[in-house]
Amino acid sequence: MRTIGLIGGMSWESTAEYYRMLNELTRSRLGGLHSAPCVLYSVDFAEVERLQVQGRWEEAGELLAAAARSLQSAGVDMVLLCTNTMHKVAAHIEAAVSVPLLHLADTTAQAVRAAGLRRIGLLGTAFTMEQDFYRGRLEAAGLDVRVPGAEGRALVHKVIYEELCAGIVREDSRAAYQRVIGELVAQGAEGVILGCTEIELLIGPEHSPVPVFPTARLHAEAAVDAALAGHPS
Repeated sequence: MRTIGLIGGMSWESTAEYYRMLNELTRSRLGGLHSAPCVLYSVDFAEVERLQVQGRWEEAGELLAAAARSLQSAGVDMVLLCTNTMHKVAAHIEAAVSVPLLHLADTTAQAVRAAGLRRIGLLGTAFTMEQDFYRGRLEAAGLDVRVPGAEGRALVHKVIYEELCAGIVREDSRAAYQRVIGELVAQGAEGVILGCTEIELLIGPEHSPVPVFPTARLHAEAAVDAALAGHPS
């Protein structure tokens, strides 16, 4: 089985979920006591968040590129960036290493298309919902992406940074997210992308009238598929 490299810590709450899912998926596929060979480079999210807010994306890209180089030096066969938002600097990581970066937006778009859907709602940080680096990648894959209005985007972003990244899961926030999802469905969304890895701590399939696409889980599934390619199971 190939070794999976993880750039995590953004936030560590969702990175812990990545680690759990990678191991559970590997055990499910191979049985017994099998687990996923992986190497984690966990950054200090406070530093990354400061660079985000200040718009210092070049520096953020250099920081994550250095993390990717460390993973490659440790012998990984692929890299997962365990955050949707920081895929804004995916090109920095791809340029820094020779092993492939398994792009989260690509694995998500493939899952939406495989479900036969095209009009899709997107929840995430304000960066992910409002900027082109993520939405554009989904649209290039043939998806018609809908995002909440300004008030909904502000709410979704606030809950991510002030609650979910701190491991706080509140029922009133879940209800608020459900209202935002309802608004997206009213706009014609056939499904909703949970485009921030922390949102999966709050929203599951049972909380939405349309299919949800949990990006961290989809990413982990694609990584295990790639790691086991050619492996006798």
